[in-house]
Amino acid sequence: MNFSIRGKVIGTKDVTEIWIIHGILELQRPTSPSEFYEIGGDDHWIAPGLIDIQINGYAGIDFNSIGFSAEQGVVVAQRLSRVGVTAFYPTIITHSREHMVECLRAIARACNEKYFGDSVPGVHLEGPFLSPEDGPRGAHPIQHIRRPNWDEFCRLQEAADGKIRIVTLAPEAEGAIPLIERFTKSGIIAAIGHTAADGKAIHEAVAAGARLSTHLGNGSHASLPRLTNYVWEQLANDELWASFILDGHHLPPSVAKSMFRCKGMDKSILISDAIAAAGLGPGLYRLGEIELTVSPSHKVERADRQGSGYLAGSALDLMRGVENAVRFGGLSIELALRMASTNPSVLLGLSDRIGILKPGILANLIIFRVDTATGTIELKYTVKQGRLVCQE
Repeated sequence: MNFSIRGKVIGTKDVTEIWIIHGILELQRPTSPSEFYEIGGDDHWIAPGLIDIQINGYAGIDFNSIGFSAEQGVVVAQRLSRVGVTAFYPTIITHSREHMVECLRAIARACNEKYFGDSVPGVHLEGPFLSPEDGPRGAHPIQHIRRPNWDEFCRLQEAADGKIRIVTLAPEAEGAIPLIERFTKSGIIAAIGHTAADGKAIHEAVAAGARLSTHLGNGSHASLPRLTNYVWEQLANDELWASFILDGHHLPPSVAKSMFRCKGMDKSILISDAIAAAGLGPGLYRLGEIELTVSPSHKVERADRQGSGYLAGSALDLMRGVENAVRFGGLSIELALRMASTNPSVLLGLSDRIGILKPGILANLIIFRVDTATGTIELKYTVKQGRLVCQE
């Protein structure tokens, strides 16, 4: 289907028209006569599709389940397109070696199904090379925390068919720095997270090639030294990008606003860290072997490891995170959307294909209206891989 879209491209002021021809985005009307399905309007906005680089599951489907299938992958990709996400990184968390291998194999098999595979530029490995300390470990089970090990990573990467592109680890762990160096040489993003590192270990990690702070401010002790701690060290390091969970629970609005200002708009990334319960509402759920409670909240439900008080992922979708970035940080919608699309594409080396609107690329974009009274983004359409897959 060829179609035209009328609206304002994000970052501009004037209403314009763009065209999708055989799935390819064009900024000028084709000279050859053709019929176009017309969508959008003068009060619509056009922006790149969202990219979620940390998501554990969605709509009742858990990427950390050995039973994950290609059919489930298609369901997740379809459901995420309804909230504007056109690309995402399934995130595998700490578990036994055998369990993680099977989960990664399941995702690799599912990527052979085109609709799911086209949605997944890579996999995010969060664990098992994390801090064993209470607080920094978060909801990751202590019995499965292991020391960084290249041979184990290679086994996991083989199971994933080479799709692991981000690894979150604690840089203070024995063997972490040499592992970060090997990740960097292999083109894998090494991310600092679930850590109790001192400043020296963080600086060594960055020197070795670490580029990202995973959900900065979370996966940490409940109380920290006032001025000397791993949160400040990562915020102050200009080489590090940072990802943020903006559900109103992981970071208070004032903290989110301050972190944006400190890290800067060019190196801030919004993530959902969503669990399988996201999109389902309050109830009892599982993340791997962890039992979770999702409780009602004013804006976004809160996901806790049952009986612990520790947050365990979120029940957020990324579009709500964009809205909260505007609400909490006083940002424009343009900047908030950049943090959920263009910025992750630049970090992951994908900006020639996704996270950007330019002629000649396969179209991944969203068309929406904004309720100026509430700041709510009303998604009208999603275009994914050049196909209109979501209509209000």
